Amino acid sequence: MKEINSMQELQEILKTNQVTYVLMIKKGSEVSDCAFEHYQLAIKEYQDKEFYFIDVNNTRDIHSYYQIQTVPVLLHFKGSQMMNMFKGCHGVEFFKNIIEGSVFQPKPDDIEEKPQKRVTIYTTPSCSWCNRLKSYLNKKGVRYTEINIAADPRAAEELVKRTGQQGVPQTEIDGEWVIGFDQKRIDQLLNL
Repeated sequence: MKEINSMQELQEILKTNQVTYVLMIKKGSEVSDCAFEHYQLAIKEYQDKEFYFIDVNNTRDIHSYYQIQTVPVLLHFKGSQMMNMFKGCHGVEFFKNIIEGSVFQPKPDDIEEKPQKRVTIYTTPSCSWCNRLKSYLNKKGVRYTEINIAADPRAAEELVKRTGQQGVPQTEIDGEWVIGFDQKRIDQLLNL
């Protein structure tokens, strides 16, 4: 795994790779160290591919460019276009699934054809309704950012401040909140 130290270096890498995965961390942070360890274990099987990481302690221009406010976050690029981001410390299998394409990854053509609202889902690994929600969104081809609040206490606190709710899943769709897996409301907000 190689460290990226500047926005210019990242742009050069994105020019030469069809698909790029970059883990953005803050070394010394418990959650970031957890994500870094699991990411390293997940990529061991893929010796033929290059994987990257960014330590925000050393590199300060990339997270502001992509408007990333919390780390750890795994960034997925196709060419120079960021396709998705996965926040928090996830398990080894989660990272493997992303790399193997088991997690929904939209095609650039799909994005250009119909603009999509910004979707962020707040989950925990043990939440069965969270998994149903993600499966549903994947099936419908909806891009989303997932935040694992079990691995990110700051995000959990912020979620309670914003919604007054502690349970998951919670989904924010362009500023509108959906508590639980309310398929009818999600379909309405996303025009599905």
